[in-house]
Amino acid sequence: MASGSRATILPQSKEALLKSYNARLKDDVRSMLENFEEILKLARRESHSQISKTTQCEQDALEMQVRAANMVRAGESLMKLVADLKQYLILNDFHSVNEAITNNSQLFRNTQSECDKKLMKLRDEMAMDLYDLEEEYYTSIFK
Repeated sequence: MASGSRATILPQSKEALLKSYNARLKDDVRSMLENFEEILKLARRESHSQISKTTQCEQDALEMQVRAANMVRAGESLMKLVADLKQYLILNDFHSVNEAITNNSQLFRNTQSECDKKLMKLRDEMAMDLYDLEEEYYTSIFK
């Protein structure tokens, strides 16, 4: 975490966690690159060794399988790292959570205010109608 533009200072545990994520990323990418380069070297080379060509082909095939498995392992580790980063962001992004809570709270206050206004208007209309009905009843000859 070499960026000096961060306004907040991270606690020691968060900083250590981010450094470990960075180290995992570099190790896995380096592993994938080195294994890929070695597979390419195996595919290009023609060795003039003392072992038979069939034995050399079997050895090269086995080494390619091992290196390919190492690349797959590094890829799976990178996918796990991405999942860990997503989880870390979701669980530790308090600013966004607080902002969402504030926005929802304001929305609910606005909705409550609108409902209160509509209820007051309905109350006033009902009171006027009730007043008109009472006046009609008391002035009626059919009491």
